[in-house]
Amino acid sequence: MKILSVFNNKGGVGKTTLTFHLAQALSAMGKKVLMLDADPQCNLTIYSIPVEQIHKIWEQEDECLDVGIEEFQRNKPASAITKLHKEPRSLHYLLQPTIEGTGEYKKLPPPVELSKNLHIIPGRLSIHEYEEKISSRWSDAYRGDALAIRTITRIRSLAEEYGKLNSYDFVIIDTSPSLGVFNKTIISTVDGFFVPAAPDMFSLYGIRNIGSSLKKWQEEFDIIFKLISSDKRKLFPKEFVQFLGYTIYNAKRYTKPNATWNLAQAHLQYALSIPNIIHDHIGKSLRKNISDELIAEPIGGEAIMHGHNTFPTLAQHYRVPMWKIPSLPEIEKDHQNTINGQRTEILATKKSYEKFAEALLERVELIG
Repeated sequence: MKILSVFNNKGGVGKTTLTFHLAQALSAMGKKVLMLDADPQCNLTIYSIPVEQIHKIWEQEDECLDVGIEEFQRNKPASAITKLHKEPRSLHYLLQPTIEGTGEYKKLPPPVELSKNLHIIPGRLSIHEYEEKISSRWSDAYRGDALAIRTITRIRSLAEEYGKLNSYDFVIIDTSPSLGVFNKTIISTVDGFFVPAAPDMFSLYGIRNIGSSLKKWQEEFDIIFKLISSDKRKLFPKEFVQFLGYTIYNAKRYTKPNATWNLAQAHLQYALSIPNIIHDHIGKSLRKNISDELIAEPIGGEAIMHGHNTFPTLAQHYRVPMWKIPSLPEIEKDHQNTINGQRTEILATKKSYEKFAEALLERVELIG
């Protein structure tokens, strides 16, 4: 099993749309995938699960999170936690024992099943509480404090535990665009990540920021790793996160004949600058298993490079991947003309995302 993340320091690049459709494509290709929503905005959760179901999940766990696990268990029957764990719970709920410093749950709740091969652990707006705990305990990690190490590595541990329970091939973690301590612990402890980038100045600076942050993070994690015992090292991945590459995403198509990547000249100039920014700002140790020539190419080429008109909006509305929209049994009247008129283009998105997924898998295999 590999634990991956889709990350950019620049928001608004379609990261959640890409994460959702990548996971859907992998599951359609026979891979078993768990999505984990670690973005406090919960966009991936909203994309995947009806609002009524999200509300039910949150409401059922509200009291436990408000008062704390120990007090909840004191004031409730012994079966209360068992009952909660019969249904899916949010990521915040799963992290609550680490927040409080109590023992972990004896049994993990099931994830939300979106399809046979695709599951999700929903996010929750209150996940910022975990970030606060990471910040307060970070310095303790340097002296090998068990709770501090557990706090830094718990999201990876959860991914691994769910992987063993459900035989996932991939866990894909969605994050916010922040370079704060919460994402530091996530990005630094996944196996690999890639960057969706818009062809503009802001994405170039976003990649530069990622590179400089990763350099600092790697230095911090190397120090911690050297200072802690061999048993505690087992909680960390064998090596620091590896960079898988980038893709231009949600760019406007330019139909002029022979235009490189079918991008307008202004967009193309930014897109062609990305490999140099990667080379200069993302350390060689983070991309040591993938050649510079391959890193310079967007993952999957033009497969998902260009925008899909209103298709992603419709996908979020119906909570299915774009290519499944035409086959839905009930389509709202306002959407029927759009869907019927562009059926071929909508169905073609499946091949595009599968092509992208196949190219990504080739890179994942290279990082071991």
